[in-house]
Formats: sequence, C-alpha cells, structure tokens
Amino acid sequence: MSTDLPEKKDAADTNAAQPTRPQIQIDDSQVHAAYANFCRVTGTPEELIIDFGLNPQPMGVPTQPIPVNQRIVTNFYTAKRLLHALSMTIQRHEAAFGTLEIDVQKRVRH
Repeated sequence: MSTDLPEKKDAADTNAAQPTRPQIQIDDSQVHAAYANFCRVTGTPEELIIDFGLNPQPMGVPTQPIPVNQRIVTNFYTAKRLLHALSMTIQRHEAAFGTLEIDVQKRVRH
C-alpha cells in the first residue's frame, strides 16, 4: 500500500546530513585584556608578527615613539583564519550599525 505523504526522516538522518562543529572549550581565567589603537604587522617567510600598542596622539603623525605592549607571533595559517573571523565579524557589525569609516579625516568631517 502506498501513500502520498512525504517520507519521515529520523533524527539520525537529519544530523548525518549536517556536520557538527566540535565544541572547543576555552579557559579564560588567566586572560589579561589590553586596549590598542595601534597595530603593526611584520613577519618572516614562516611567521607573522603583530604588535599592538597605545598611540597617545592618534591624530596626525606621532611625535614620540608608540609604546608596543602586546606582540602576537603566529603562523600564516592561523593568521588567515584570524583574517576570516575578523572579516565576518566586521561584516555583521556593519550590517547592523552601518559602514565603519577608517579614514579619520572623513570621520571628523561628519
């Protein structure tokens, strides 16, 4: 006997079609947060070096050296994953709040 009703799929079939991402647990009990408004990216053929600091004179050319207080050294694979994660986050932020203008002079005029 046949019916015209669609075939029901059980939960196992549905889950098999959609791969699940493993849940990565993070321990942030020892994290130290720092604010940065300056970033410099340098590197070698094997590693990327990202320095973060606080520019006390964000308008114009600084007259004193910018103190760098955080340095991240990573490989290019991790850097590319970071680039993707930051890009997606910025896109979502701009979709919700509008375009982020990175030219300081254009922001000041508005």
